[in-house]
Amino acid sequence: MAADPAPKPPVAPQKAHTSLWHGETVNDPWFWLREKANPEVVAYLNAENTYTEAMTKDLQPFSEALYKEMLGRIKQTDLSVPVRRGVFYYYARTEEGKQYPIQCRRKAGKDGVYDEKAAEEVLLDQNELAKGLKFLGLGGMSVSDDDRTLLYSTDATGFRQYKLFTKDLVSGKVSSPLAERVTSFTWAADSRHLFFVTEDDVTKRSNQLWRLDLKGGKPELIYEEKDELYRIGVGRTKDRKFLLMESQSTDTWETRYLAASKPTGAFKVLLPREKGHKYDVEHREGTFYIRTNKGAKNFRVVTAPVATPDPKHWKTFIPHRADVLIEGLEPFRDFLVVAEKHEGLDRFRIQDVKTGAWKDVAFPERVYAAFPGGTPEYTAKAFRFAYQSMITPQSIYDCDMASGKQTLLKETEVLGGYDRSQYATERLWATARDGAKVPLSVVYKKGVKLDGSAPLFLYAYGSYGFGMSATFSIPRLSLLDRGMVYVIAHIRGGNEMGEAWHDDGMLMKKMNTFTDFIDAADHLVKEKWTSKDRLVIEGGSAGGLLMGAVTNLRPDLFKAVHSAVPFVDVMNTMMDASLPLTVGEYLEWGNPNEKAAFDYMRAYSPYDNLAKKAYPAILVTTSFNDSQVMYWEPAKYVAKLRTLKTDANPLLLKIKMDPAGHGGASGRYDALKDKAFETAWLLQQVGITK
Repeated sequence: MAADPAPKPPVAPQKAHTSLWHGETVNDPWFWLREKANPEVVAYLNAENTYTEAMTKDLQPFSEALYKEMLGRIKQTDLSVPVRRGVFYYYARTEEGKQYPIQCRRKAGKDGVYDEKAAEEVLLDQNELAKGLKFLGLGGMSVSDDDRTLLYSTDATGFRQYKLFTKDLVSGKVSSPLAERVTSFTWAADSRHLFFVTEDDVTKRSNQLWRLDLKGGKPELIYEEKDELYRIGVGRTKDRKFLLMESQSTDTWETRYLAASKPTGAFKVLLPREKGHKYDVEHREGTFYIRTNKGAKNFRVVTAPVATPDPKHWKTFIPHRADVLIEGLEPFRDFLVVAEKHEGLDRFRIQDVKTGAWKDVAFPERVYAAFPGGTPEYTAKAFRFAYQSMITPQSIYDCDMASGKQTLLKETEVLGGYDRSQYATERLWATARDGAKVPLSVVYKKGVKLDGSAPLFLYAYGSYGFGMSATFSIPRLSLLDRGMVYVIAHIRGGNEMGEAWHDDGMLMKKMNTFTDFIDAADHLVKEKWTSKDRLVIEGGSAGGLLMGAVTNLRPDLFKAVHSAVPFVDVMNTMMDASLPLTVGEYLEWGNPNEKAAFDYMRAYSPYDNLAKKAYPAILVTTSFNDSQVMYWEPAKYVAKLRTLKTDANPLLLKIKMDPAGHGGASGRYDALKDKAFETAWLLQQVGITK
């Protein structure tokens, strides 16, 4: 009996489409895949899914086994550490079998301590909100100062279009949508007025600030950001005294402020925008604390009176240091906490305001991640933070700010007998071709042979100044337990080594991002952490651009690639100012309307540099409703690559046609199933199938 013939990949028809770029006529025969409402487009995408399903049919048992294994390590019914805000403690809990968390609160007990016997009040059950929906994203939630009204936003499509609602916490009544396309919001101190920001319906740029009086008023537009390079957001200072509206472009920031007790007043500009000046602000006891990069590449902190915040009245509070990036400042009544980054590692310093003395928060491991954990109370005596490493599950601590004593409140439980002593994590340094030292965070199971035979998973991002932290992952244990080494490459374009690290991986230095990744991979092969035929790589969004660029530059170096929601059609996207987010991106990637920037970007754009040669095995994943990187970028990339690749390696496109977003599925079980499939596919490429 003849074997079933191998499935044939879909062929996307080619249709002539020309653009005139700097006097050159460029034909893009797959441009038509942008026509989202075209049944032919939908049919092609469905055909790609059918092909992927057929090509991975043998993978399903392994994928399902990995899903059960990953799920078996997760405590499905769990509770977050309650956090105090005023007279209530707030927390989220999960229940086995339910996709989403349930947001709750309890009244504080005697002396303000948490009382688990106090009646639970459910603020939002996201599972109830999600009934009948394929997707539910919670944009945010905030309780009014009088504790009586909840403000929250939800997205039901994955396109990050959030509707704003209120819920009366006494009666339980939920309002009809107050506004659509809401990106940030906050309460005024009177619990009656609220402020929210909406985005442009075409470009998705957050550009309008509105004020709403809940006692019968209509939304009132109070600010519109006209400059397409900027987007805005609204919030409040730590002490709740001021409302802040921030306008930010990639390289220039501006803040407006208004007393939270005077919501009908007018916002005032703190410091007028000045090209290249980035600053943000906090408030404590009549003083503004301004984090500024004026004369300070990695930021410094200055203080100024609220009445006169201009530079003439600045006093240096924390001076600039070339090797330390100041990431933020959190003021309390009696203390100040500063978050910093040094050599790719997070750290906190605490000042006692009365004595002026500083103390460092100590961490036990050499490679780790630590983040402020949200301490809402301005009068708090303890600073909450989250600590983890690649072998230590996320742990929530309270640090007594007077003594420095740390109290572990909760460590995420890993079921099934996880023993961190069986794993090792370390920091390596790869030397880039121009001499820059690139940090690598590594984790592996002890006993793995480091003779070049081990499979290795290399991950990176490298854009927008977003540094990647050495965090813990429960699903990653399924890789480590099968002998795979996992590495994060902290390449230029992030901020792990300070602001200059970002500068050296953007605009006309963007190629450093890609060559850093290649040099890191070469280093890992040379030092026998792995070999070329055992090396798999992954990146998403701008990290998907990275995947496309390095695969074009060095296809021989990688065995398999997972490219998630990849920004690969750089030229078409950046030449189209009507697309979401494009114009604001000019300051990160360059303005291709300028010939020098156009030529530079075109030299690395993955879609434009696909060539007739052998490529590694490639899995591309995306969502039809992705609002950040449109589905057609990965779809066009796969369609074009099919016509060029000379190898027999798999090239698969997996696209969620149901509502889903840039981050994939919204439900925790659905998201874990996707992770299990992607993990199974990458493991299969290096011969691991169980």
